Amino acid sequence: MQRLPAKVRPGAGRPTRAQAEQRHEELLDRALELFLESGFELVTIDAIAAAVGMTKRTVYARYEDKGALFRASVQRAIDRWLVPIEALHAVDSDDLEATLRAVAQIRMANAISPAGLRLQRIINAESYRFPEILTLAYEQGMRPTIEFLADVLRHHTKAGTINITKPEIAATAFLSMVVGGPARAIVWGRPADEPAALEERIRFCVRLFLDGARRR
Repeated sequence: MQRLPAKVRPGAGRPTRAQAEQRHEELLDRALELFLESGFELVTIDAIAAAVGMTKRTVYARYEDKGALFRASVQRAIDRWLVPIEALHAVDSDDLEATLRAVAQIRMANAISPAGLRLQRIINAESYRFPEILTLAYEQGMRPTIEFLADVLRHHTKAGTINITKPEIAATAFLSMVVGGPARAIVWGRPADEPAALEERIRFCVRLFLDGARRR
């Protein structure tokens, strides 16, 4: 009697590269959620593996320990939070007030997005244990925006519309004024303001900044 070939189960066999990458992203996203829920100290590799339906051995094949997995999960959060520099260049114009307002709107939306709030919360909770995550978020997320704004301020200073002698410091102060306060308040538990109130705050802060930057 001739033996029929065995049927192959759908989905059986080695996963494709895309499937493997998707599973890896699920691992990092779920790990971050657990670190946020319970804190780094209390979360175990066993719990993370179980949460995504993996074996502990599979997790350890990628990450040597829980600290390495934590750093990778935070890097994934940073990657999802980043504002592409192209988005900032797209709103640059000869109208400095309009440019500053548009940059503030982009950064505000980014800061209070779910990805932005998760990142701020994990940094607040664990940067004392992993100080490098604060540096990573600044270097990859904030520094490009500060450098972009500093270039914008230099350009308008040369054009004579404003007088700023320390553009990097001014750019940092601007972002702290328009974005830092509301974002920190939300992280601390205060409900987000309505969009109209956030927009009014941005307009007020932009005008206040420009009043201090104009030539006397």
